[in-house]
Amino acid sequence: MSHAPRHAVALRAVHVLRQPRTWALPTSVVAVVALLLSLLYMGGILNPQADLSRLPVALVSSDEGATVGGTHRNAGDQVVQAITANEDPAVDWQVMSAQEARAALAHDEVFGALEIPAGFTSSLAALAAPGADPARPTITVLTNQAAGSLGSSFASNAAQTAAHQASAKIGAQLTEQASAGADSRPAAATLLLADPVAVVVEPGHALGTHSGAGLSAFYFTLLLVLAGFIGATVVSTAVDGALGYADTEYGPFHSRRPAAPISRAQTFLVKSAISVVLALATSAIVMFATITLLGMDAGHLPLLYAFSVCASAAVALGVHAINTVFGGLGQLVSMFVFIVLALPSSGATVPLEALPSFYRFLSTFEPMRQLSDGVRSILYFNAQATGALPRAWSMIALGTVLAVVGGLVAARFYDRRGLRRLGAPTLVSVPTGAAAAA
Repeated sequence: MSHAPRHAVALRAVHVLRQPRTWALPTSVVAVVALLLSLLYMGGILNPQADLSRLPVALVSSDEGATVGGTHRNAGDQVVQAITANEDPAVDWQVMSAQEARAALAHDEVFGALEIPAGFTSSLAALAAPGADPARPTITVLTNQAAGSLGSSFASNAAQTAAHQASAKIGAQLTEQASAGADSRPAAATLLLADPVAVVVEPGHALGTHSGAGLSAFYFTLLLVLAGFIGATVVSTAVDGALGYADTEYGPFHSRRPAAPISRAQTFLVKSAISVVLALATSAIVMFATITLLGMDAGHLPLLYAFSVCASAAVALGVHAINTVFGGLGQLVSMFVFIVLALPSSGATVPLEALPSFYRFLSTFEPMRQLSDGVRSILYFNAQATGALPRAWSMIALGTVLAVVGGLVAARFYDRRGLRRLGAPTLVSVPTGAAAAA
């Protein structure tokens, strides 16, 4: 029995590479994706200080004033007026009481605070008295890493700059008064008058030691999104293989089942149901790994688990809906929706106030922004229903409804148009061997 030589029917790599259609499409797609990734990821972080706009910072004066030289003065109010009069578009100074400022820090409403204590005017007056050796007046800068480490750093820098500028201005006034009095002072006292106020930096809203300096919420959210995204991808591949609409390969072993007579809509429901059940397991695994094994600081564990399940399931349903609409291209579209566009617009690493307007627009509907706000509220702010957490729940519900309705509408539209996933010849047989090579 004679056999045709192997090279007569087998293709060589060089023959495949000579065909432009073999490499042109993947090269073009990868090049465009690489370009977009570079622009989107780097475009929002290269110069956040220049893009900074209206970062909310609390401004507090508890100074009750004092009578100096027969005149009642309030240096704290003067400092507040000087700071607010300096129209800095980068910072939104919000004047409030000390109690309101502490509440704003605890409710994730401000990135920091500048606090002028009670007795500030009296301390300055005592410092300017001849021959006095009083304690140096202080202004306290309160940080809020729970709102974001970079945003808290921006707020702290702005508050410290404002405090030092106020100290320099007050020092110039005190030095002028001392010179007019012609009193003899030691050189050290003269230098103290030039910069009389000490600036103290303290945490305004404390975090645990295992909170990643305010980044654990972002990475936990990223885990939930990846669990939903990757889980949906695996479920979609497995279901398509089980129904005979995709090849199944394990190493060198390949198989393909006969295509099952099932509609697109029913396939979408199968994948969605499996992903929702899978979210119950993946969320528990993520919490077990991060909290139990790694010791991440976390409270309200039942609420955190419920939120994690719903968030991961919503992402998975969104992926299935996009895949239903776009087919094989859906994986790329889903990656852009849930990863590429979501990460730079989440506001979790770089605050939204320091991002260009394009990313602020994306943050209004991109899921990671909403999910990270909800996780941060649960982990850092005692799960208070002050805005972020209810909005996160609302966006999860809205995303779930849009995914289910959109996926079913698209699937039924394709079904009614008779657009089968596989053509008739493919349903009957799959050519192999020499016929496939030919």
